[in-house]
Amino acid sequence: MKHFDAVDALLAGVAPEAELPAPEERVRLRETARLTKVQVARALGISPATLTAWESGREPVGETRTRYAYLLDGLRARLDTSDATPTVTPESRTPAPGSPDAPVPPPSSTAPETAAGAEPDDDVAELAVPQPCVLCGYPARHEVEGFAQHLDPAECGGPERSAPAPTPTRAAAPAPVETPAPVDTTARQAPAPAERSARPARQAPSGAGSAAAPGGAERAPATTSRRAFQEPAPTPLGTVQEAVRRALEKHGGDTEAATADLVRTAIPDAMALLDMCRTGARYEIVGHPPIPAVLRKKTSRGADEIWEARPKWTRPALPAGPQEITALDINGAYLSALKTHLPLGALEHHTGGAHDRRRAGVHLVTPPEWEHGEHLPHPLGSRDEPGPLWITEPTLRLLLRLSSPAYGLCEPPVVHESFTSGATENLLEKFRNTLRDARAEALVAEDEVTMEYVKAMYSKFVATMGESNFNRELYRPDWMHIIRSQAFANLWTKAYKAYDAGLTVVRAMGTDELHVIGDWRRVFPEGRGVTEVKVKDVYTAQDED
Repeated sequence: MKHFDAVDALLAGVAPEAELPAPEERVRLRETARLTKVQVARALGISPATLTAWESGREPVGETRTRYAYLLDGLRARLDTSDATPTVTPESRTPAPGSPDAPVPPPSSTAPETAAGAEPDDDVAELAVPQPCVLCGYPARHEVEGFAQHLDPAECGGPERSAPAPTPTRAAAPAPVETPAPVDTTARQAPAPAERSARPARQAPSGAGSAAAPGGAERAPATTSRRAFQEPAPTPLGTVQEAVRRALEKHGGDTEAATADLVRTAIPDAMALLDMCRTGARYEIVGHPPIPAVLRKKTSRGADEIWEARPKWTRPALPAGPQEITALDINGAYLSALKTHLPLGALEHHTGGAHDRRRAGVHLVTPPEWEHGEHLPHPLGSRDEPGPLWITEPTLRLLLRLSSPAYGLCEPPVVHESFTSGATENLLEKFRNTLRDARAEALVAEDEVTMEYVKAMYSKFVATMGESNFNRELYRPDWMHIIRSQAFANLWTKAYKAYDAGLTVVRAMGTDELHVIGDWRRVFPEGRGVTEVKVKDVYTAQDED
């Protein structure tokens, strides 16, 4: 009997997966209900990027799937009810316009257009109940990116800015206690200009004086704007700084504990920062597009077919005699590599050798011969197997540049086929600039906590956007390979810059290590900034006879 009880307990814990409608139906339900992605994502406890992926065909799992199905079922039920045709009775029939019983429509009942012929933004929604505007504090009927705002600037600032001044009514005055001073009514009897009657000046607070405007005209009394009391909207940089402040406060100023806490949350924090930096962006990020087979791992612990061109090169022979070699550390290699051409949508297959610079992705190429191994690392890194291989966009662009007349170092590669999509170099630019600025301010303040936090954010962001269990919101192994390859291409470019300036390049390793002989300070600025290098080691070596 106890075995049957154990089976019953096991079955009780297995719940069927909630049914979800097709992706296009998910979009229709949300848009019909006039809900923005920001609103829905906030209610479900996910990011807008995750919601975009769900509406593009990705299937959620676990508790979030249940919550999403519950929301969609509720929307369908409410929308089906609202679409039902109501029964018209004599009592409910709407009176004809102009009749005594016709209701007076409220002013500006229709949403103002942002521009002639422009379609409304997906992040603009109409509120069922007016909420205080985040700019002026007066009730607003619309919500922009989750915040109540007036769409028409003429309405922002209260009803006195858009409605005509009410006709004053004279109330019965109480019996005077003492004789008031004579009042000059000349100004009150003078007719107001047409402009002033259309937009009357706000009443000054008690005790406020008047000021003379240029030209002798009387200026409206100064008032305290409601905007001065509004909480400023958080900025991406401020979000990073606030996270550090909270961590230090939580751990009583213990920098080690605060750093460990921030590093632990670096991945979700980076995704939240990316969402904030993408607000109002021109391009939509698809978090989980279809991925071609060449970008999929062959086994759970194996690798896909992409060659990242990681440098691993040592000069075969040193100049004669003992040589002082300086190992340089390239600061923020992955942070700088976030500026690279990234494909926006799903990768499409193409054949033929033409390279379209407006697109980016991965390419199957036969690389050219490299005849400069005694002085410079191979742009493809250390590779044992000959023949065609899959490389990324930065590697292909580097090879094409080196084969151009400006360099003339090799023949152009032969491109056999490609998986590409329309691309932009600035997709992560605001995200990169935010982390760069936070790092720069931390350097000035000697704030090692922020330094470690920022480093963890961009390095873990790159490392987990492939097939990883640590980041479920973004699955772009193509981006991961491209960003890594861009870091390797940047290191190769620095090696060539040193070689071209007359330095002897000894080693190039990983993404951020370059060993040289010579006065490197005339080539590279020294420091801890992103555009600078710092000394990692200085050692002496010579070839053995």
